[in-house]
Amino acid sequence: MTKKRILLLDMYGVIIKESKGYFIPYTFEHFDRKEYDRLTRAFREEGLFTKVQNGEFSSDEFLSLLGYAAPAESARDYLTNFLTLDPDFLKFAESNYKEYDFVLLSNDVKEWSKYLFELHGLQKYFKDCIVSGEVHMRKPESRIFTYATEHLQCSPRECIFVDNSAKNLKAAQESGIDTVLFNRDNEVYSGDIVNDFNELDRFLKKLDG
Repeated sequence: MTKKRILLLDMYGVIIKESKGYFIPYTFEHFDRKEYDRLTRAFREEGLFTKVQNGEFSSDEFLSLLGYAAPAESARDYLTNFLTLDPDFLKFAESNYKEYDFVLLSNDVKEWSKYLFELHGLQKYFKDCIVSGEVHMRKPESRIFTYATEHLQCSPRECIFVDNSAKNLKAAQESGIDTVLFNRDNEVYSGDIVNDFNELDRFLKKLDG
């Protein structure tokens, strides 16, 4: 039996329409203006969002540090009501997950990624998940792509990486992985580009010949 290729898929900007999530605007919307300087320092100088995405502390700890009184409830509200699953993803997944091994490759808080999978019923389609909050490394660090191929026990050429960031794709290319820009943000990219999941479906079928 021919071994299936691995489709590495980004979460934000690909599966979820909001390319950078919406958490920072969400936070500023939910606190009084007198808190804005404190929150700006927390994000910019202290790097709390990057730290939680690297798994340095849990979602509840992170939200408590920001001043949320009910961290778990706030996380659920944000993830459920302020992020949008691309409406074409499930149809694309149904059409392709038996032909490719789907693997999530995402910079995210580990608890948030798990919640989104359960919320949208994504478990059915994915063989594995590589999330920065779990593995303590993030795109575009080259080591996360090395980790991915070693963890999945595959060669880079067995993978196709779909992401909305040209910077992330460049790092993957340097690791020997084939790449496709999901053109959510009109970034300049010299390689293969798709604008939506219908185009990605046609691209993959063309690859299969």
